[in-house]
Amino acid sequence: MHFLLADSYARTVPPTLPWPTALVLISGGAEVLGGLGLLSERTRAIAGIGLILLLFMVWPANVQMLLQARAIGASTVWQLLLWLRLPVQLLMMVWVWRAARLGT
Repeated sequence: MHFLLADSYARTVPPTLPWPTALVLISGGAEVLGGLGLLSERTRAIAGIGLILLLFMVWPANVQMLLQARAIGASTVWQLLLWLRLPVQLLMMVWVWRAARLGT
């Protein structure tokens, strides 16, 4: 979706970061490469580390989405989903850790 909705995703990039559309495209490409990297035993560990770092680096965009939703008075349900997305991001990091077999 990063490639299809790049402009929409770019609006969630914190305003302190430069080139929001480029960052969206780069992060989308990194997700694809990381996912492909998990498929091979030779690249699984580095792909897992890269995906965990990527999930950590996009955290500010998730916070920015929540702040924007609050600023425009988005529905309570939407704001709740955005709040829930933050701890889910941590669960996704654990999932990647396990998928990459980094603990073994």
